[in-house]
Amino acid sequence: MSQADILWVVVAAGMVFMMQVGFLCLETGFTRTKNSVNVASKNLTDFCLSSIVFWVVGFGLMFGESRLDLFGTSLFRHDFTSADYGFTAFFIFQVMFCGTAVTIISGAVAERMKFVAYLVMTAFVSGLIYPVYGHLAWNGLYEGAASGLLALDGFYDFAGSTVVHSVGGWAALAVLLIIGARHGRFDGGGGHNPFRPSSMPIAALGALLLFVGWMGFNGGSTLAFNEQVPMILVNTLLAGSAGAISAGSLGYSVSSRLDVGQFINGCLGGLVAITAGANVMSHEMALLIGVIGGMVVVAVGEVLDYFRIDDAVGAIPVHLGAGIWGTLAVGMYGDLERIGTGLSRAEQILVQLKGILYCGLWTFTATFVLMWLVNRAFRLRVSHEDEMRGLNLSEHGIDAADRQPPTVDGSPEPIQVTQHGGIDR
Repeated sequence: MSQADILWVVVAAGMVFMMQVGFLCLETGFTRTKNSVNVASKNLTDFCLSSIVFWVVGFGLMFGESRLDLFGTSLFRHDFTSADYGFTAFFIFQVMFCGTAVTIISGAVAERMKFVAYLVMTAFVSGLIYPVYGHLAWNGLYEGAASGLLALDGFYDFAGSTVVHSVGGWAALAVLLIIGARHGRFDGGGGHNPFRPSSMPIAALGALLLFVGWMGFNGGSTLAFNEQVPMILVNTLLAGSAGAISAGSLGYSVSSRLDVGQFINGCLGGLVAITAGANVMSHEMALLIGVIGGMVVVAVGEVLDYFRIDDAVGAIPVHLGAGIWGTLAVGMYGDLERIGTGLSRAEQILVQLKGILYCGLWTFTATFVLMWLVNRAFRLRVSHEDEMRGLNLSEHGIDAADRQPPTVDGSPEPIQVTQHGGIDR
């Protein structure tokens, strides 16, 4: 890698890191105030933990010397003081991708999962589940010579619609089936009761920060500052914008109201969808992929409600639903010459389906089994009482929602927390 390439990858990694700020704002804005501290704490801590775990074991499993084309066997706790600058920049970039896959789960399981249990899951996903699937699709990426099982078959996922986003979505779905819905989210008659978000402006700010980060996410995946970068950024811009408009318009046609949440998640769905093929699509196809990606988000959200699966922020519709669509779209609409696998259109579609199937089987099954076993030994979900009080108080001893009336001299009266966690005024 040239110095210009290394600089671009490092800058792009910094942009992807900004996505962590975006997820924090998005998730705290979409969830209730009594859980905002808990949600923010998880977003910070899962990135810190996943970075360490990925360096210790995940990076080696994902990009180490391949064994049976299934997992890596080198690069564990790699010493980057003696590595070339390009490889070090590549590691930093990949850490950001791992952190993104993990933090997707945070929003889906918000408001009911114990903090320690969430960190256990973070370690599993960043140290085993994400790297093993990543090896199948991306091993050999830095050297430009694919050596993973799926990559050898011709599976193509440029920046991670499946490798990053669907992995996060499948893992989130597995955990949600174990911990169940938030109390009061669904009633006994089959209806669903959406909770009031704490701040839609903060959630919208998070979406805009994610949009900025996605420019680094897709643009940096070239691993070079070349002529492809501007075209990739245009495709990313068009798809994300189209997803917002299509999801918001579809929601309005159904409910006759402008749902800000659908505009937000539709935008993110368009971005997820274009991620797999941002470098092999025409601008018109990028627009179409974004439009359909936004609609997929709305449709999958309705399916989850029908099956009473409670995703607090819509992470599964955005990252799993749109991720599957975007990965398929590579085979359906991508420029076969630029994809460069030598497969026909039909063959490329079948290989894309194979990659989606492998991701679902591995990620969902491994996450479900591991977290089911953890749940048997250590309950993943907080108690009913703690959930009603809010995780800010029950997990962190902070009640961010409580506001005390001022005293006579105008100063706020201190909050007194009782022995049993109640509040005395």
